[in-house]
Amino acid sequence: MPARSSLHGKLVTVFGGSGFFGTHVAQALLERGARLRIASRNPETAFTLKPLANLGQLQFARCDILNEASVQACVQGSDVVINLVGSFEGNLLKLMGDAAGTIAEAAASEGCSAMVQVSAIGADEDSPTGYAQGKARGERLVLEAFPKATVLRPSIIFGQDDNFLNMFAGLIQMMPVLPVFGPDAKLQLVHVDDCAEAVALAAENPGKHGGKTYELGGPEVLTMMEINQRIADGQRRSRAFIPMPDAISGVFAALPGTPMGTDQWALLKQGSTVSGDLPGFKEFGIEPAPLDLFLDRWMTHYRKHGRFSDKLANAGKM
Repeated sequence: MPARSSLHGKLVTVFGGSGFFGTHVAQALLERGARLRIASRNPETAFTLKPLANLGQLQFARCDILNEASVQACVQGSDVVINLVGSFEGNLLKLMGDAAGTIAEAAASEGCSAMVQVSAIGADEDSPTGYAQGKARGERLVLEAFPKATVLRPSIIFGQDDNFLNMFAGLIQMMPVLPVFGPDAKLQLVHVDDCAEAVALAAENPGKHGGKTYELGGPEVLTMMEINQRIADGQRRSRAFIPMPDAISGVFAALPGTPMGTDQWALLKQGSTVSGDLPGFKEFGIEPAPLDLFLDRWMTHYRKHGRFSDKLANAGKM
């Protein structure tokens, strides 16, 4: 029988816990017996977690992270605090920078035993993008207020219900010819459950992981062109991919209503791979899963005949 987690029975407050990544983090914490408080602007979007929790194990709190009193109320009584908040919209320096500092100050004043701050590869206060600036400011303010916090910098997180793979999968399903922005940009896509496990382990063992910064990247480096091709292969579709010059891609990203904003384009262009200068998954004892382990199965519903595509293709060869 596995040893009981140190989080068992502890109250863990997760800011931003109602999003794609947050729901996976919540599952990893619930499995460890933690009592969970989801603090979010729209906590009802995480109600799907209810069947996974025991009676009294899960609670929801509506929170405005730009309001100090709201943050303090959500942290009250917590043993551990986790901040997952990330956005490409709004005042990013406040949402991901100043608010992270406010959360850390509240965690420190409450006497929490651990805090985990989820940042991103490429966080840099001198970056030309508001996203990277905001994440870097958040790291700095968190560590100033809570020096034993663990900072995690994941690459682009993928999963069956993500907004990254599914955006490209939808385009590939519809269009026989597609432009590829940043075709040579290098990414180390990382599976959502691997990242969620790292968050839970960091919260579980602050004595080992506290005060450290980790970069979390997947097991392989892929270009955007390679990712698009793998998605098309998973859909059993033949597609023509046209590498787009940076100048055209930048103009497109600046247009209103496009699926990729200027910050997202700039971050994509610079790539997202681990530097090798910081610890990573190895220190958590996690072997990160490759994209190909999941992609073929996930692309089934994008195929022309769904799960019958392979059978029909084989029948045609007879």
